[in-house]
Amino acid sequence: MRLYAEDPAADYQPQSGLLTAFDVPGADVAFTVDPGPSGLRLDAGFAAGTEVGTHYDAMLAKVIAWAPTRRQAARSLAGALRRARIHGVRTNRDQLVALLEDEAFLRGDVSTAFLGERDWVTPVDDDRVGRAAMAAALGLAEAARAERVVQTRIPVAWRNVPSQPQLTWFEHPDGDLAVAWWGGRDGYRVEGLDGTVVAAAPDEVTLESGGVRATYRLVVPPGGAGTVEVDGPDGHVALDVVPRFIDPADAVASGSLLAPMPGTVVRVAVEAGATVAAGDTVLVLEAMKMQHAVAAPHDGVVAEVGVAAGQQVAAGDVLAVVEPVEDSAEDEGEQA
Repeated sequence: MRLYAEDPAADYQPQSGLLTAFDVPGADVAFTVDPGPSGLRLDAGFAAGTEVGTHYDAMLAKVIAWAPTRRQAARSLAGALRRARIHGVRTNRDQLVALLEDEAFLRGDVSTAFLGERDWVTPVDDDRVGRAAMAAALGLAEAARAERVVQTRIPVAWRNVPSQPQLTWFEHPDGDLAVAWWGGRDGYRVEGLDGTVVAAAPDEVTLESGGVRATYRLVVPPGGAGTVEVDGPDGHVALDVVPRFIDPADAVASGSLLAPMPGTVVRVAVEAGATVAAGDTVLVLEAMKMQHAVAAPHDGVVAEVGVAAGQQVAAGDVLAVVEPVEDSAEDEGEQA
């Protein structure tokens, strides 16, 4: 199976960035004279700490399994991919697991059109993301406690008159979510958790629900600003911490089109002042030997074009601003 730095949910858009963790448990990376009746092999072009750039193909590795039967090999490969720790970029790992567990694939009833015959994007499990967010919130709280230099003996989130829970907000590709939690001398309590918090540390949180304990391994960003990587028994979830206070300098204008990835602007299709409809191409980026159209999100007027053909841009850079029709009409009325 080819493991790619790409997002199947966004039309297989290539991903780039720092690969902060890359580990496939049980996979061998060396050739052996006698490989045995079964096993796993990893042929990787990247390792933890390397940068996934925009100038080459987005394939990270090939993960190979062999076993006496097709079903055994597929089960082994799916398990290895599910347990793999891959942080820093989105990959097609979940899609590969779904494919390996598909009955038609296990029967060998496939063709070159197999991937296009159905939607392989794995539906988001809200409960899985919610539990990961609970663990992430407690990991952030414990990391903040470890960094304190004053009042170190006071419990996390302690209050004289506790009337409201603490709130930790996260951004996720499928929507923002908040974790409401309480801290005190008796430990943590999380709203929505039908169970207890067994243990909490900056790098590991254990939750118990229905008599079943689940341990989540965490990578918490320094200072609590950035992305929390959560590896749990039901997979990996990356959650961006929403800061409590936003620097006005970091805010962008409404209608801003941001670069989805680092790349090169190969064509600018509109000029400032042009009228566009939702879906019209504003400009085209090239990254990883592929071109990606950046489209207008709504009907409106191009208020600003901040890039030119041939310019290199970073992910998140403002490329252009498209003001909605209503806003443009209001501005014209005020000028009149």
